[in-house]
Amino acid sequence: MTAQPLWQPDLSARRKPLLSDFMAEAAMGSGLALKSFADLHAWSVAQPLVFWPLAWEFCGLVGDKGSVPLQAHPDPTKVRFFPEARLNVVDSFLKNADSRDAIVFTGEAGHRMVWSRAELKREVERLAAALRDAGIAPGDHVAGYVPNMPQTVAAMLATASLGAVWSSCAPESGPAVVVDRFSQIEPKLMFAADGYFYSGKTFETRAAISEVAARVPSIQNIVVWPYAGDAGNLPKGMTAYETFKQKDAPALDCRPMGFRDPLYVMFSSGTTGKPKCIEHSGGGTLLRMLVEQQLHCDLHPGDRMFYYTTCNWMMWNWQVAALASEAVIVLFDGNPIYPGIHRLFDLAEAEKVTHFGISAKYINASLKRRNRPADSHDLSALRVVLSTGSPLSPEGFAHVYADWKADVQLSSICGGTDILGCFVGGCPLLPVHQGEIQAPMLGLDVATLNDQGAPVEGVAGELVCRNAHPSMPTRFLNDPGNARFRASYFATYPNTWRQGDYMLRTEHGGYVVLGRSDATLNPGGVRIGTAEIYRQLDKIDDVADAVVVGQSFDNDVRVVLFVVPAEGAVLDDTLAARIRTEIRKQASPRHVPAKIIAVADIPRTKSGKTAELAVRDVVNNQPVRNLSGLANPQALELFADLPELQI
Repeated sequence: MTAQPLWQPDLSARRKPLLSDFMAEAAMGSGLALKSFADLHAWSVAQPLVFWPLAWEFCGLVGDKGSVPLQAHPDPTKVRFFPEARLNVVDSFLKNADSRDAIVFTGEAGHRMVWSRAELKREVERLAAALRDAGIAPGDHVAGYVPNMPQTVAAMLATASLGAVWSSCAPESGPAVVVDRFSQIEPKLMFAADGYFYSGKTFETRAAISEVAARVPSIQNIVVWPYAGDAGNLPKGMTAYETFKQKDAPALDCRPMGFRDPLYVMFSSGTTGKPKCIEHSGGGTLLRMLVEQQLHCDLHPGDRMFYYTTCNWMMWNWQVAALASEAVIVLFDGNPIYPGIHRLFDLAEAEKVTHFGISAKYINASLKRRNRPADSHDLSALRVVLSTGSPLSPEGFAHVYADWKADVQLSSICGGTDILGCFVGGCPLLPVHQGEIQAPMLGLDVATLNDQGAPVEGVAGELVCRNAHPSMPTRFLNDPGNARFRASYFATYPNTWRQGDYMLRTEHGGYVVLGRSDATLNPGGVRIGTAEIYRQLDKIDDVADAVVVGQSFDNDVRVVLFVVPAEGAVLDDTLAARIRTEIRKQASPRHVPAKIIAVADIPRTKSGKTAELAVRDVVNNQPVRNLSGLANPQALELFADLPELQI
């Protein structure tokens, strides 16, 4: 990492960040001299009774927040935010429904669709009326087996307007994956598309839809829209989307809900057991997302937010929330690097994207392909680049500034499905240092703790949050007494949320993510984050992909690295020596793998994350409890019973 920042905010610019205005309001209201982000963050943690109501008003959440901002309790799971509030989040999503763009959609096969805010609201009205006629009531569950399209957004908002609860899976998810999830929430109705496009191929999904419906008996209605074919000739039991909508629907009248009433059920990845059903509130998640997007990402009305995601991933919910800031959401469905790495940059240029969100894996793929959109694309509208999904390497940071655009705020973010938001992320008032996430999120008492529960800086520790916040899950479904919920987050440190990420707090006040703590390597009893090894591999063009795990061997744990060689490369002694040298030089001798083994593929979850734990289980002859959580479970066969791991 370099001492000099890669980017400094220009606070003399004509348009100040929204965070500056918020800090001024907070200073005026509190009577405190809040001169820095550190001051503001400390105040937001110390004064939740003042911070969260101010955030509600400043960020434009629509509804009656009541007179009580917070009911405190020493147990964070029993803290209640805005217990008197009455609101429906759809009123925030659809406020000022005029002729301005709301959604711009591009599909891999060339489909393009634009809906104004008024058109989106009218679509929601028609679907809400039809859902009501179909018997959907507050608290009911509605599911989507859906591509990332405008119809999906409208279906979710229509569901929420009635006080019902939304969950979704992407259409590339196999029926077993979907049944694992939807059978637990028992939806009454399912939205779907007749197919999807990926890597230049068309995939028909009617058979999969029928199988899911047959195996989830709670589903009483299936609504299908045409995307990949002709949805006018549907199997029995399915209704065409255009037929389902109520053409003469009345004006939207959203049902008022409590702040904590559920809006979403999200699912854990399912790679280590049946996916957990994580219930999230409407008011809590939207307020947190508004804070993150407006204050940390400087999202203004009229900005154009793109995030590459599918409906399996929480980033879909996060991106759609930008509608509540009166921003435009730019949707894409398909392979982000088909027919080439330029595909998303073509989209960013054509749609004048201001906020460009992708995975760290995509940035590293761009780096390895020596991609330089600064020379080939007009990215003048772009102000913020967002990266998540896995830790972004220092070389990835440098690549964005050298080859994409020099004057952007690069916000690497870290959070998760568990909170539908971030613990640490960007800050438009702070510099960007290479390899570092800029800051903790406002309102969250984030720290890194050692095994004894003491805060540490400059050395690795567990990422924790020491206070309650509005987007903590309300519960897990099918979890009597909240036993699984408490075991997942509060078993390690009393009344302190443990996220499961291994992280280092830097001298700049930023953060470096070292990997999942449950995938942490422990050779000789020394903890090593997997990201520390991946960062060194990112520099080696002959390595296309990799996964590193710990193998129990000879009463210790040894580091085993599996490598997918790049096209035309071979994992020979020369390449293996180069890998070891780079890791030893840039990390430490303890990081050097005991074994480096070539494989043809790496298993991944449906959201594209490396399935380290599944590989670790196979290598250690342990059962992988839910293969259906993987996008390519057959890849695990490459790691079983390897002779190299017996010696």
